[in-house]
Amino acid sequence: MFKFLSLWLCLALTILGIVGCENKQQISVVETPSPSLSPISGTPSFSPSSVAERNKSSKLRQLGLQYRQQGRYTDAIKTLEESVILDPQNLSGLVLLGWTLHLAQQPQQAEKTLQKALQLDSNHIQTLNALGIVYLVGGNLEQAIITHTKAIKLKPDNEIAHYNLSLAYHRQGEYNLGLTHAKKATILEPNNPHPFLAESIIYWDSGDENKGKQSYRQAIKLDNRYRQANFLSHLKKAGFTSEQIKQTQKILQSL
Repeated sequence: MFKFLSLWLCLALTILGIVGCENKQQISVVETPSPSLSPISGTPSFSPSSVAERNKSSKLRQLGLQYRQQGRYTDAIKTLEESVILDPQNLSGLVLLGWTLHLAQQPQQAEKTLQKALQLDSNHIQTLNALGIVYLVGGNLEQAIITHTKAIKLKPDNEIAHYNLSLAYHRQGEYNLGLTHAKKATILEPNNPHPFLAESIIYWDSGDENKGKQSYRQAIKLDNRYRQANFLSHLKKAGFTSEQIKQTQKILQSL
């Protein structure tokens, strides 16, 4: 996204953040009515949450989000877990919790929570985006590609998925596929420097250093901080690996 960092991205209202206004990928969660399915088995539930429980759960989600924005991850996770207990079939609650666990560097718990959300709705875009990023950051490139590809089939203009696929395919050495998704991400998010940086390293490693430099210069036009080598470590929050960050440093030095 960095949306990754994105990933790997300023989507409105309730935000789950990796990058956006602050150049982090971010996932936007819209309040979703609780489906009448069990989050475990996918079968009809015989004990849906009451109106009072759902209302309290909603307030806890907002409080948990506030804690997370303050960097109070332990409090945020505890509060969001209470929210999920009260309304376990609410997709917004599960995605918020899953993403917060990811930001708190608890990938296994994040993956488990987001997979529960997919059991409620296997086509939920925000869940697919979040889970795909968890897979990407965790190095599970195969699952990251599968998950983000599905998200794009459901929503072709999914800038988060295109961006993260560009990073995943670059890591696999599939430069043509990486460029296809990087270019799409730059079109969908022309004011975000991260897709241009992803495009830059893909061009560079595919042997087209001139185009790699052009893409990097475009990123600098969008955010002048990318002239500074010590700022590039920030790209880790946008889904870049250490090796990919080294590539951006190499390109910067060549300008």
